[in-house]
Amino acid sequence: MAADRDPLSDGAGGRDDVNEGDRDGTRTTPPAPPPFRAAVDALRSARLRPQIEVEPTPAPKRLAPFAYALEATVVDGEQELADGRLVLLHDPAGHEAWRGTFRLVTLIRAELEPEMAVDPLLPDVCWSWLTGALQARGLTYGEPSGTVTRASSHYFGGLSARPAASQIEIRASWTPREGLGGVPDTGSHLAAWCDLLAQVAGLPPAGPGDASVVTLPQRRGPQSR
Repeated sequence: MAADRDPLSDGAGGRDDVNEGDRDGTRTTPPAPPPFRAAVDALRSARLRPQIEVEPTPAPKRLAPFAYALEATVVDGEQELADGRLVLLHDPAGHEAWRGTFRLVTLIRAELEPEMAVDPLLPDVCWSWLTGALQARGLTYGEPSGTVTRASSHYFGGLSARPAASQIEIRASWTPREGLGGVPDTGSHLAAWCDLLAQVAGLPPAGPGDASVVTLPQRRGPQSR
């Protein structure tokens, strides 16, 4: 089990269930422990800004004994500006690489203006947005790791009418600090993650306290829903 393995690369899929585990009949699925159930309940009850649509999605099977996943889309009217996935992993026995029993793993993607994509500082800025979003919510975390990838697509032949497109992708994971009863404040971590998602999408700050946040400009031709 790798701490930072991409959940989206798990071809086996998964299930949206707090009793995550192998159900192929070879072994009995253990009941989800109370800390994991409490952490999932906090994710389900979190209140988020209306431009971000969040819903449960099948969780990866083999990253941890228990897993729960959410996917989100940033929308502006009928347009999708960015999307992402957040996975909560839990191993009651603890994980050496995590240095804890919980781990949050994420993937965020958004389209960019081509001139923005060539900015040499963009990867560092995007990573600082992640850590800044967590710190702005007063959250304590450990063992952060991840990658920031930018890619450009140019179209030829029958697709030559399409304008060039650039995309930013943030893959990251971190260990949330566990609080009372060994339960991390997953609701606040989800809110911070949504702050990052909105920032990458180019949404204006959510409130006066966020006025200093610098966001990506609206990208051209966001995908219609």
